[in-house]
Amino acid sequence: MAVQETRSEIQMGAQGRLVIPASLRRALDLHPGDRLVARRVGDSIVLERREAIEQRLLARFAHIPKDERLAEELVAERRAEARREDRQ
Repeated sequence: MAVQETRSEIQMGAQGRLVIPASLRRALDLHPGDRLVARRVGDSIVLERREAIEQRLLARFAHIPKDERLAEELVAERRAEARREDRQ
């Protein structure tokens, strides 16, 4: 699926505020009160819906079984490593 690109020039206002142009708000179905997460990517600012980030993370780790306890495994590995270091 092709992503349609919409461009608009905006100007930073007082206190660093930006107004997202109506054409972009309509294209992205943004509404007053919607929460966006801002992040820096190189010299750019990326705004994303929190839900989109959550979905991307869930998809990224979907291969891990639900009953897998990665934190417990990490702690066990670190403890084993510490025991090995103590023996040296």
